[in-house]
Amino acid sequence: MHRSHFVSFFLVCLLAPNAGRATPKYAPFTYPYETLGEGQVEIEQYADLVPLKARQGVSGAEQGYAATQFQTELEYGITDHLELGLYLTLSPPPTQALVDFAPVLTEGNGIKQRLRLRIAEPDELPLDIGLYGEVVENDHEIELEAKVILQKRIDPLRLMLNAAGEREFYFDGHNEWVFKSSLAASYQVTPSIFPGVEAWMRKEWRDADDAQSTAFNFRPAVYVGPTISLNFGRVWWATGAYFRVTDLDHTLQPGDIYGNVWVRTIVGLDL
Repeated sequence: MHRSHFVSFFLVCLLAPNAGRATPKYAPFTYPYETLGEGQVEIEQYADLVPLKARQGVSGAEQGYAATQFQTELEYGITDHLELGLYLTLSPPPTQALVDFAPVLTEGNGIKQRLRLRIAEPDELPLDIGLYGEVVENDHEIELEAKVILQKRIDPLRLMLNAAGEREFYFDGHNEWVFKSSLAASYQVTPSIFPGVEAWMRKEWRDADDAQSTAFNFRPAVYVGPTISLNFGRVWWATGAYFRVTDLDHTLQPGDIYGNVWVRTIVGLDL
């Protein structure tokens, strides 16, 4: 295809009215209120990238690397208000030499199952409300998660809040509580372009071993950054680049999971 034809085609896709049935995410960490319609199917691919430090197994020298984790989600609309999600998660080690000296991020290698329910119809209540429940089974733990989703539309502006709690049961015998939340604002510039800003946080508490409570990974971590969501109808893409705004004087050490920068991107396809 000639370059000018490709550019024209891309611009048409970008600016055309949203004809597809997909339910895009407007911010990568925050679920919107909307759910798939009954019988609809959508697949989403997540990718996280976080620059961190690890320690080499032989020399013990510190080394920077890009930590990654991936999620593939298949969504199905059980009804117009109830949605099922099935996930595969992958958290690859950076190299064999670093495998025992590099941390796992927030996911492991395993599977998830979740239900998302939206209450009432849009704008029937002062806030649009959704409820979310999830079970996780991966290579190092089992998790139970509950989440509340709140959303308010003000013409082209969409405000979203997610608040969630997790109970984590690790196979090595210890247990943890996790609180995580996110807040996002997205503005519709055209039918296909939604720039915005998002903040998210995560805090863990271990049941025992009080020494862990002062470790960097157990402090509250808060990130803030710009987002962009592009909706091409049956295909959408959301990306955010976030900067940690807590512990600004902290120098990254091997084993830290909260880097100075965290990037997440999601591609969704309505099947």
